[in-house]
Amino acid sequence: MDGINELYLKLTQRLMFNIHEIDDDYDVFVAFETMNNRGKKLTNLELLKNRLIYLTTLYADDKFDKMDKDNLRKQINDTWKEVYYQLGRNEKTPLSDDEFLRAHWIAYFAYSRRKGDDYIHFLLNKFSVKNIFEKKTVVVSGEFPAVVGDSEYDPDVDIEDEPGEADTVEVSKLEPSEILNYVYSLKDMVKYWYDTFFPMQSDNLTDDEKVWVDRLNRIGIGHFRPLIMTVIGRRDLSPEKRIELFTAVERFIFICFRLGYFNATFRSSEYYRAARSIYLKEMDIDDLINDINDTTEANIEYALPNFITKIEKHFDNKGGFYYWNSIKYFLYEYEYQLAKKNNLDKVSWEMFTKTEKDKVSIEHILPQTPSKYYWRNQFRQFSSEEIDFLSGALGNLLPLSQSINSALQNDSFEDKKTSKNGGRRGYQNGSHSEIEVAQEIDWTAGNIYKRSKKLLEFMENRWKFSFTSQQMDKLIYVTWVNDGRAIPASLPEEKEKPAESSKKEKQVTKPVGDLGELQLQFWANFVDYCKADGRDNDIALRKPLAQNWYDVPVNGADYHLSYTVTRSKYLTLLIYAYTKNAFERLESKKSEIEEIFGDKLDWYSSREGSEAKRIIYKREADVFNPSKQEEYFSWMVDKCDELSNALVQVGEMDEEPVEKEKFSKLKQYLEECGKTELTLSFADIECIIGCTLCKSAYNYSAYWAPSPTHTMPNTILAAGYKVASVDLIGKSLMLQRQ
Repeated sequence: MDGINELYLKLTQRLMFNIHEIDDDYDVFVAFETMNNRGKKLTNLELLKNRLIYLTTLYADDKFDKMDKDNLRKQINDTWKEVYYQLGRNEKTPLSDDEFLRAHWIAYFAYSRRKGDDYIHFLLNKFSVKNIFEKKTVVVSGEFPAVVGDSEYDPDVDIEDEPGEADTVEVSKLEPSEILNYVYSLKDMVKYWYDTFFPMQSDNLTDDEKVWVDRLNRIGIGHFRPLIMTVIGRRDLSPEKRIELFTAVERFIFICFRLGYFNATFRSSEYYRAARSIYLKEMDIDDLINDINDTTEANIEYALPNFITKIEKHFDNKGGFYYWNSIKYFLYEYEYQLAKKNNLDKVSWEMFTKTEKDKVSIEHILPQTPSKYYWRNQFRQFSSEEIDFLSGALGNLLPLSQSINSALQNDSFEDKKTSKNGGRRGYQNGSHSEIEVAQEIDWTAGNIYKRSKKLLEFMENRWKFSFTSQQMDKLIYVTWVNDGRAIPASLPEEKEKPAESSKKEKQVTKPVGDLGELQLQFWANFVDYCKADGRDNDIALRKPLAQNWYDVPVNGADYHLSYTVTRSKYLTLLIYAYTKNAFERLESKKSEIEEIFGDKLDWYSSREGSEAKRIIYKREADVFNPSKQEEYFSWMVDKCDELSNALVQVGEMDEEPVEKEKFSKLKQYLEECGKTELTLSFADIECIIGCTLCKSAYNYSAYWAPSPTHTMPNTILAAGYKVASVDLIGKSLMLQRQ
């Protein structure tokens, strides 16, 4: 009864009405399209629907009568009903209106890549009043088939071929049939768009197709989604042919993006155009498959060195393969292969990727900090640095079927293998990979070496490429375990130290002092690190202060980037959006930003009522431990670059100028050089620019790869050259004129 009374009160006393009196000469449909009192901006999908319905009223009755107009409006309404149903079909993960409209525009119209929202401008210009009232002349003579007479054709008789005057008619530049065809296409394609996100719920895919589309979602489908939508929509193609295309796309993504770290837009224009060609049946599917495979093959020689450089950098930062952003996908594929081979159930991807506080789903078999006697004795012949490398080796990482408390990672190998009440689920009862590892009696450096090699050989076979023996050794990284070194006598057994005791011992390594002093020293060291790395013009612009944050400005934006540290164990990189509108705009591009960045961000940690919003990415860190700070600084710079790159790609941050003043002399030198190929030592470049190159230039090939945050290679490109090869040993570059 209380509910009815409350409803009655609202209906009779709390409703507010705005009355708008519209003059006779003003079109009510225009008023409806532009007027909005919901306190919320019309979405592009709503705006387009209103526009199309309005346009149906403008055609002359003698060309398009009332019944036709009513029918067209009904088709528009039915289409939007279907679109909203499909986009909201999964209540937990509703799909973006804008992403679907843009994907359909890519497949239906000619793609351009001027800016992220050019599709809606195109659609509103295409479906406009101007295009209805603007006429075009259409020739209608010859529209009917010629009548074939009974008389035979005589080649010797000249036939006068002088046509009469052609019949023409004036028609609208935008015919009703164009609106109807577009609406039909939207209605048809939206279900295939849904299938690209949720293949396991699809009625349009075979079981094998579902597996492959699901795989594409796991690896990060990226700019291929419109193409996959159109291929699924081509019901004339066989499931086998579609799977052949899915396989080629997945291999392309793994090699070019997950190994090669190519720019996220690599070949996007070509495959957006291919989506339209496949939709219109202007391209043969086999030609497209061959093109994707050929592109992948041609880029393997560039992707593998990039991968090795990245992994070596991860080892430098004490993370090894654990820091590789595709480690979960790779280990899951190995797990899938074991399951398929043994005809057993697969591990759930959701369980595999679920993140819980203080829990891990990928375990270091040899712990990162092996404090227990078993591990210290088992690896006693190796230095602490070598143990760090062994811990981060590919063969030491294991996907768990059930996440465990991080504290259990230090258990001995025997304890890890067997299940315990109230503890972990043992390897013997775990994932197929766990069961495979559980066959070992002990876990040694030799086991890590062999399993690393086995997993890399699986990578070669699964994605059909080959490492050279030198590349294989670089990725195994711990080849020195076979150096034949003497193994010292076993360590004397001792009682395990209580956790509290070891915790106190760890804290001794931290500097002692006031929190403000620690923060000031941390930021001062970070700024010095950035300046030494050549980042004094962007990240290192700010003066370090005794506070828990350090801001990185973004020119002309309504947000900035920032780092934060506290006494706790987290180091954070965040986007600080100044207004709710700025946050909502970024949020609308959430999936694209995260896909390019390569990891999930925390979007909803800000207080509900706050105007400014934070978008967070963080890691655990012993923040004020001096011995760890260089590792943290490298992570901070890398993640800032990766996040900046994602923001550039979605149109939320301007790319750096093609050159900065300090590199202008190099550009001038190359433009005046005239050679088609030349080799420059790093010392030569330093002489030309008049300053020292940063440490990254000497240590990482990736520094010389063009990207929005790498000014030096962008300058080389602007001068008409490309970096053909980098010799970090000889400290030189080979450049080729483009």
